[in-house]
Amino acid sequence: MTINRSVTLALVLSALSVMALAGAAGALEVGQKAPDFALNGIDGKPVKLSDLTAKGPVVIYTFIAAFTPT
Repeated sequence: MTINRSVTLALVLSALSVMALAGAAGALEVGQKAPDFALNGIDGKPVKLSDLTAKGPVVIYTFIAAFTPT
């Protein structure tokens, strides 16, 4: 399964949105593994975190308010 960077970015941004809505109660501690989840990529096909981590480490980052009008 080939996953391009834009699909990965869309997955990561969606995941961060879900985590932000979950609040601090769902926050991970340093060293904890994230639970597996699947979200639709920009092509509409589901992408699972476990598929990405099977290929190597995954770094999740965000730019707060990057896609909101300012």
